[in-house]
Amino acid sequence: MTIQVKICGINSVESADAAVRAGADFAGLMFHPGSPRALNAEQARMLSARMKGRTRLVAVMADPDDAALKTIIGHATPDFIQLHGKESVARVSEIRSMTGLPVIKVLAVADGSDLAFASSYEAVTDMLMFDAKAPSGAAREGGHGAAFDWQILKGRTFARPWLLAGGLNADNVARAISISGAPGVDVSSGVETAPGQKSPEMIRAFVDGVRNAEFASAQT
Repeated sequence: MTIQVKICGINSVESADAAVRAGADFAGLMFHPGSPRALNAEQARMLSARMKGRTRLVAVMADPDDAALKTIIGHATPDFIQLHGKESVARVSEIRSMTGLPVIKVLAVADGSDLAFASSYEAVTDMLMFDAKAPSGAAREGGHGAAFDWQILKGRTFARPWLLAGGLNADNVARAISISGAPGVDVSSGVETAPGQKSPEMIRAFVDGVRNAEFASAQT
């Protein structure tokens, strides 16, 4: 089984080229103003043009209004939209219909009860992502480099493809895949030397870790 890899928070030519060279299946472009990886319009256009057709581009947003959606899609020309906020099922459906683009909906997970929401979103999304819940008082969504208990996902099946996120890095991604059974993984801070500073070497090592996990799984 080929495990899908998404490198999120691409914000430089070096990280864009590294993700493509490593064979990442998805590259995330961040449009949350509170993120150290947030892009302006010029950066988005440049990075999108550089990677378009070489990997699938994902525009990452949290609770965007219609005007923001239109502007961001114009700048980034994404292949997917990732919704990382508190979007309702109805709003996700509306965004998917309005933009005509496939949608990845991120669900925040702390324990098994949080997976109950997945079934509600499956009918209106093309892919799900399970990420750690943001720490109490955090200014933005996302796991902030923390992991949740991967055992929660073990043996679970979903109607849509899904990605595991939160606290992943080159050292633990193979174990995370083995425990959770994830068909795809997402990383951002786990391939950085500092917030927003992607390392081409760490990107390469992360993708290598995933491919090694695939190989190990094929041998068992």
